[in-house]
Parts: sequence; C-alpha cells; structure tokens
Amino acid sequence: MAILGNIIKGVIEVTGKLISTPNHVEAQQEVLKKILETAKDTEFGKHYQFNKILKSENLEVNFAKTIPFFDYNKINSEWWYKLHKGKEDITWPGSTDYFALSSGTTGKTSKKIPVTDAMLNTIRQTGINQVLALNNFDLPSDFFEKEIMMLGSSTKLKEKKDHLEGEISGISASNIPFWFRPYYKPGKEIAKIDDWDLRVKEIAKNAKNWDIGALSGIPSWMELMLQEVITNHNVNNIHDIWPNLQVYTSGGVAFDSYEKSFNALLGKPIIIIDTYLASEGFLAFQTRPETSAMQLVTNNGIYFEFVPFKPEYIKEDGSLVPNAEAKTLAEVEVNQDYVLIISTVSGAWRYLIGDTIKFTDIERAEIKITGRTKFFLNVVGSQLSVNKMNDAVKELEDYFKIKITEYTISAKRIDGDYYHSWYLGTEDTELDTKKIAEKLDKSLKKANKNYKVARSKALKGVKVKLLKPAVFHNWIDHIKKKGGQVKMERVMDEKRFVKWEEFVNGKMN
Repeated sequence: MAILGNIIKGVIEVTGKLISTPNHVEAQQEVLKKILETAKDTEFGKHYQFNKILKSENLEVNFAKTIPFFDYNKINSEWWYKLHKGKEDITWPGSTDYFALSSGTTGKTSKKIPVTDAMLNTIRQTGINQVLALNNFDLPSDFFEKEIMMLGSSTKLKEKKDHLEGEISGISASNIPFWFRPYYKPGKEIAKIDDWDLRVKEIAKNAKNWDIGALSGIPSWMELMLQEVITNHNVNNIHDIWPNLQVYTSGGVAFDSYEKSFNALLGKPIIIIDTYLASEGFLAFQTRPETSAMQLVTNNGIYFEFVPFKPEYIKEDGSLVPNAEAKTLAEVEVNQDYVLIISTVSGAWRYLIGDTIKFTDIERAEIKITGRTKFFLNVVGSQLSVNKMNDAVKELEDYFKIKITEYTISAKRIDGDYYHSWYLGTEDTELDTKKIAEKLDKSLKKANKNYKVARSKALKGVKVKLLKPAVFHNWIDHIKKKGGQVKMERVMDEKRFVKWEEFVNGKMN
C-alpha cells in the first residue's frame, strides 16, 4: 500500500480544494498595480512616471499609452545593459543574481534575461500550483511516491563577477526546494554535466536504478533521451524500463507536432500535461484533463497584454510596429491569434516574448501556443503562420502513415520565381517527394486563403526534401548545442537558409 503516496495525494486534494480559482481579469489588474508600485522608484519607473500611472483612473490604459513595446534588443540596449555592469534598481528593485541565457530557435549570441529573486519565487509558487492541479487528473496514490525525470539544461551555471548565468531550466533545477530533491532525477551530479550527449548517456546507464513516474522537458530532446535509454537497454519501449511512468509534462513548444513520434516510444498511454515555462517566466500550465489548453498564471507576478496577430502589426524581424493595438485580458476574443506581451517581476516591461497564442476559453484564461512571430512566412503574401504549418505536417503524417519529428521552411527564389522550400525530418526518406509536395500544397490552400491567393500569383510552387531527423539535431548542435531551451527554427530567411542548405550538403566549415 502506498502510505506516503496516500498522504501526499490527500494533502494535494485538500489544498487544491481550499485554493479558489481567481477572477482572472481582476487578478491581472492587481498584478499590474503591484508591480508598478514595487518598481516605481527604479530608474525605469521614474523615467516612465509610474507614480503618475498609479494615480490615473484607468491603470491599464495609461500603462499602455505611457510605455512603448520592448523586444530584447531594445530593452537590453536601453536598460538591461546597466544590469550587466552590476548596477542596481534599473528595471526592478535591487540587483540581479541570475541571468537566463536564451538563444531560442536561432542559436545566435545568447540573450541575457534577468531572473530576480522575485521571479524565482514566482516560478517556485507556480510549480507548486501545478502540482496541486494534479488533483484534477485522478492519478493513483502510488504515483506520488515515484521519481521525476527533469531533462533541462545543465545546472552547472557560469559564474560571473556578481551573478550566475545559465538557461532557465538549469537555473530552476539548481534552486529546487530541499523536500523535492529525493524525487528529482537525474540527480545533482548528472544534471551538472554540460555536454548533453554525455549527460544523456549517464541517464541511460542509470535508468534501471530509478522508478520514474513522470517526465518533464522539451519534446524533441525528451524523445532523443528516451530513444537512448531504450537502445542502451535493448528494450522495445520506455515502459520496459520505467513501468510506472504515467505523466509527461511537456514544455517549450506545442506538443501536438511531436505527439505521433513521442507515443511510438511508449508501451502504454500516459497523461500529457502542457506547460509554458519561458526564460522570462512560468507563464501558463494545463490545469485539467478535458483540454490540452493551458491556463495563464494571472495572479503571480506577470501582467499580460495581447496584440492581434496581423501582418500590418509585425515587422520583418518579428518585432511590433509602435502603434500596434494591445488588448487586455478583458478585451480578447476566442480563437484569435495574439502576440503575447508581458510585464514581470524580473523587470521586463511590455516585453515581446516572441510567441503567438490563441484563447480557447476566455473565462478560464486558457490558451494554446500557436507559433512564433518570427515563424511567420509572408515573403510573397502567403501569410503562413506556424500553426497552419503544423496542421499541414500532421495531415502529411496521417495521409502517408509516417512520423515527421522536425521541419523547416523558407521562401526561396529559383530562376527568378519564389517557391516554398520545405525540409521534413523523417526516417521514411525514400517516399515520393513530389506527392508529398502536392499534398502539402493542397492542405495549405484549403487552410489558408491568403496562401491560396499567393499560389495563384507570385508563389510558384512547393518543393520538398526529406532528411533523417538526426540532421536537424546536428544542425542545432552546430549553431549552439543540444538540449536545454534551443528549438529548431521552423522558418528561415533566405540568408539563413543558404547556411542551412550548405550544412545539409556538407559544405559548411
């Protein structure tokens, strides 16, 4: 009998019932007021007259009117660079002990995003709330006695003069509470290994010593780790090693596009729970099994705004035009794509995080990630967003009975004409690429009227090449390194695509 599990489950049930669901609109208003009051005496707060905003009749409207949008380059060049020099009270009170390194999908020079003590507390509290939400998933008592495999970046942070640097998953894992450590795998020593391949080999070597009940991490890297464990022990699926595995907490990207390939590694179905932990904060998590949508964390240190995802609002580099319309939570509509804007207890203000979302349930503040602002292909008016690309790829999987774990696309000029050039990652590389291109083109025409119009004019066609998934993983390793928060870029500009094709053809140095 799972005595400890029964106790833990009982505590979760009681605590979960005592915590009421917030009124999300009111919670957001309180968060905005609180962060403005806390930061009013910082350099940023004085410059943008937070005191004056706080005295206004409509806080949200005046906040939006007074403070411009910031992407990383803008806020770093104007404000955060002072933090890197060790200055205090810049965009948030006090100093910053941690910086989250984030190169996202590009692999370019890492962004250095401040992670304050207030943000660490927020991430920790949101993590606890996520655990409490497990009460809604009807898990057996013995689940709460099992270990949790958290596959993130290395917890060996880089020491600088007055702070530590690392990816957010490594920073979070290095700050896990003491009571959680007995459940945490791969454990302190293995988690410190910086080389991702070596870390995964150590995980595979030790896998049989652990009783894993839950997994947590980005799908692409989680799949590679599970494959390594399966291969190392010469078994059919991961449940042959971890028979009590019941939950996978996905994060970093929408899980939908990985569902087929991930499920192929399992011996039986498990519960998939989506989360949204970014370098800038823990933004949302799935709270109930009836949906895969995630509930925004509206009452814990992050204020959200939403810019309708329209071509006239988006610049070529994925940033926003200054006069783009921003809506509050009270003003959004269901099933409309929005660019997500956040203001946080780490001193990010009206910050363009780079993701697009849509609401599936406004009253519950539930969302789904639909893509990236930079993953918006509109070179010849096709207005193709990543969610439309993902849907089309899933149709290919179903139609051709294959698994496509990665892909990338660019609008490429060939003999003066534009084509959409796709590279698909699949083990089934002998398939007829012309038939795949025809099906892909047909699916996109049906799903997107702008794409259909573009195909009748400037966009001459679709070209498809098939690659082994390992090529995509090696590309990521080439531009940065495997694991952590780095994801494959779905859309490349022409210049980037040239380098990608040189790499694919073995011409890169």
